[in-house]
Amino acid sequence: MCTVTLEYNQSNALARRKLAALLATGLFVKMNETFNAPTPEEVEAHRELRDVMLDHSRKSMSPIIARYL
Repeated sequence: MCTVTLEYNQSNALARRKLAALLATGLFVKMNETFNAPTPEEVEAHRELRDVMLDHSRKSMSPIIARYL
């Protein structure tokens, strides 16, 4: 999941219609006004998980890649 922030002119009818169409697809949801930024601990945990997954991916794929080199 990721967060996308949009800024638009709320008095512009076209902008409101485009936003409504975007939300109507169901691919996006409107969040509440308060944005909770991740804590430094959450950021560090995400980095550690990412690094472990990338390391595992490199190790597991290297024999397969080596076959084709």
